[in-house]
Amino acid sequence: MIELLSPAKNLECGLAAINHGADAVYIGASQFGARAAAGNSVEDIETLSKYAHQYRSKVFVALNTILTDDQLPKAETLIHQIYHAGADALIVQDMGILKMNLPPIALHASTQTDNRTVEKVKFLQDVGFSRVVLARELSLKQINEISSQTKTELEAFVHGALCVSYSGQCYMSQAMCGRSANRGQCAQYCRLPYHLLDADDNILLKNKHLLSLKDLDLSDYLEELMDAGISSFKIEGRLKDVGYVKNITAYYRQKLDAVLEGSSRYAKASAGKTTFFFEPNPEKSFRRSSTDYFLHKRHAGIFQPETPKSLGEPIGKVTYIGRNFFEMENGSMLNNGDGLCFINKQSDLTGFRVNKVEKKRISPADMPRMDEGTMLYRNQDQAFEKTLKGKTSERRVGVNLALKETEKGFAIELTDEEGISTTLEITAEKQPAQKPDAVNDNIRNQLSKLGNTIYEALNIEINLSSPWFFPVSQLSEWRRLAIEQLDDVRAKLYVRKIRRETKQATFPYKRLTYLGNVTNSLSEAFYREHGVEEIMPGFEVKAAEGVPLMFTKHCIKYEMGWCPREGQKTTFSEPLYLKNNDQRYQLYFDCKKCEMQVSVSQNR
Repeated sequence: MIELLSPAKNLECGLAAINHGADAVYIGASQFGARAAAGNSVEDIETLSKYAHQYRSKVFVALNTILTDDQLPKAETLIHQIYHAGADALIVQDMGILKMNLPPIALHASTQTDNRTVEKVKFLQDVGFSRVVLARELSLKQINEISSQTKTELEAFVHGALCVSYSGQCYMSQAMCGRSANRGQCAQYCRLPYHLLDADDNILLKNKHLLSLKDLDLSDYLEELMDAGISSFKIEGRLKDVGYVKNITAYYRQKLDAVLEGSSRYAKASAGKTTFFFEPNPEKSFRRSSTDYFLHKRHAGIFQPETPKSLGEPIGKVTYIGRNFFEMENGSMLNNGDGLCFINKQSDLTGFRVNKVEKKRISPADMPRMDEGTMLYRNQDQAFEKTLKGKTSERRVGVNLALKETEKGFAIELTDEEGISTTLEITAEKQPAQKPDAVNDNIRNQLSKLGNTIYEALNIEINLSSPWFFPVSQLSEWRRLAIEQLDDVRAKLYVRKIRRETKQATFPYKRLTYLGNVTNSLSEAFYREHGVEEIMPGFEVKAAEGVPLMFTKHCIKYEMGWCPREGQKTTFSEPLYLKNNDQRYQLYFDCKKCEMQVSVSQNR
């Protein structure tokens, strides 16, 4: 079963995700989620779960921060509340949770647990995780190696913002301002501008966003990912608005359906057919250009040094500049109120609003300084955003209806697309119809009116000994009662997966440094129980001095054409430094691992 997993900042976004074809939604609880600004009440999680389960879609709750000892009791209570609210799984980072008295809720290992190797995924599988969310940096070959040697479900990010560091292995925000990325409060130092300095303080690059990656887009490689072993495709964005959720979910629903319709090996993970009333376009939602990252191989161009903001869709180049207007390629695509932007001569992002469009002539609210040949991007499409605020989709579960005659009256039998059936028995007098030729048309017309339900009629069967008379109001009431009965049956038959059985397992390493993120006694007990002999406290508990604050596969030297593994030579002296205002960071390059590390510079 192949799952499309969409983000939900809140209940509104969660409902929109389901309506636009999501097979599952992940949402934060009121506390302990890796997006502290996207918390939700247990009541909203319950409402979302009931709605999602009608379509056999699932709700996963992110409780994926590391915890302190005083937070453990609150977290355990919250987990029980989440389970009783109907959630299908819990996404966790802190291994101390596995030592709690838990309800039988399925557990998913967050990408924050740094899942890059066969050994790590196999361990998580054996200690009870039903699913592992893989590191974004993995290639298809690495994913295939993991899937071929493990049995747990594998989930992969396919769209959205990229953390430059391996998830769970970035301490920059915690070290610099006390806001822990592992506790959902990242200050995003990776999105800041930096000077790149050599060992002699020469500026090699000035004021560039050297750690800011483009956004991920693997929409063209979904079938390859399926073949490699991925069963859940995750869209990033628990801080994104409802328009983003609608657009990106719809886009991937269409992409996935195109693959599934031509395949006998894979099937959709939920029920219902989604119809869209707009044309999804990922370039019209927030995105920092796009990259396939390391899916196939390392390549240049995975970061966006000019700006950490959304460029939007490329429209065309400026062809003429007048006094208070300009002309451009594809200017007819624009609308009054659109937002445009470009990279100026200082390599800064400059934006402006379109005030009026008259054929080729574009009149901005304030005329920007730009030259002919400047490439313009639209980062706000007024007409598209207006469309997204209206009804943009409809999701229906197919149902076959049959009206049959019985000894005491009639029966309406309903069978949904999953094969779930229910029969409404009706005791009623049988009266001959005055217009027998219209009976069947009347029955089909009334039974097919399912617009205020989640269903659509696929087929209506009529089996009567004679053309009996059926008042419209009577058929309407029978249909309503039959649908309510089907709703009840389907709700009772929905089954949540339970937590995977545990096996005896030994953690792959005997020693855990601060990178193990152990911040409470239960987490420490968990690792000791599984063979870890030496455990350092997590960085948030006790900051380790002089250690790397970030580990990343993104390499500035590779991006700039200075990679020694590629035989490229340089003329500057190392080490290299990043500088933002008065703060300096030293860069370390582990060429054997093809990784870069960032540390606070001791050389001020």
